Amino acid sequence: MRHSLPLTPQFYVTAPQACPYIDGRRERKLFTALQGSGAGALNDKLSKQGFRRSQNVLYRPSCADCTACLSARIRLEDFTPNRSQRKTTRRNAHLRREITSPWATEDQYALFRKYLTARHADGGMADMDIFEFAAMIEETPVRTRVIEYWDDRAVETGGLPELRAVCLTDVLDDGLSMVYSFYDPDLPAESLGTHIILDHIDIAREAPLPYVYLGYWVPGSPKMGYKAHFSALEIFKDRAWQPIGHPTDHAHATHPLSVEPIAEQVAQIELPDVATT
Repeated sequence: MRHSLPLTPQFYVTAPQACPYIDGRRERKLFTALQGSGAGALNDKLSKQGFRRSQNVLYRPSCADCTACLSARIRLEDFTPNRSQRKTTRRNAHLRREITSPWATEDQYALFRKYLTARHADGGMADMDIFEFAAMIEETPVRTRVIEYWDDRAVETGGLPELRAVCLTDVLDDGLSMVYSFYDPDLPAESLGTHIILDHIDIAREAPLPYVYLGYWVPGSPKMGYKAHFSALEIFKDRAWQPIGHPTDHAHATHPLSVEPIAEQVAQIELPDVATT
């Protein structure tokens, strides 16, 4: 006889450290291990509740005095690119998309180092070596793909294809989750970061899947402001997905009284059911 029993992962909280998005704030994360035969179901379920994956861990910001990090996703049924985004797609029409299994390559790592040096030289990943990079790409217990974007134009004159952008992407039961992306920082006019998102929208629609998960949007953070430029953007707030509305509507999320106790946050997490005999 089959019975449906809930998974019971253990949740932990990291020690506070400097927030990478808001000056003067301290960040803390609620996290759990992602492993075993139920990893895919757990990733699907918790992604719908604002969690993100990093290797074999699922995490969600759980800061002591701030709730500004809001998980964001695009609702594809209602998404329409704006004029600037349509130009970005045309500008990058020459790029060849290649979808592969999650294997790290030297070309990827070279582009990754170039991207970090230009954009995040003081970030937490700045010292990542090739072995740590390989672990970030390859250590995944769920259905993951690496999506590469190649420029083949140099081939016409005897050159080699050039890797312009990469995205590590999880395939969820209701969408694509963009775990981490990086691109050539020497081509700012190409808007490669925006192009990656727009192309993921195309891939999800072809699947078909209803959402593209973008990670966290932080009101007031210049690093995250670009996400609010996509139409049909939803955020996970007050335990539900809702249209983002105007970005300034969420300024109160940095108020310390907006935070629920950790025990209450964990108690409200919905877990998947697994079939057992």
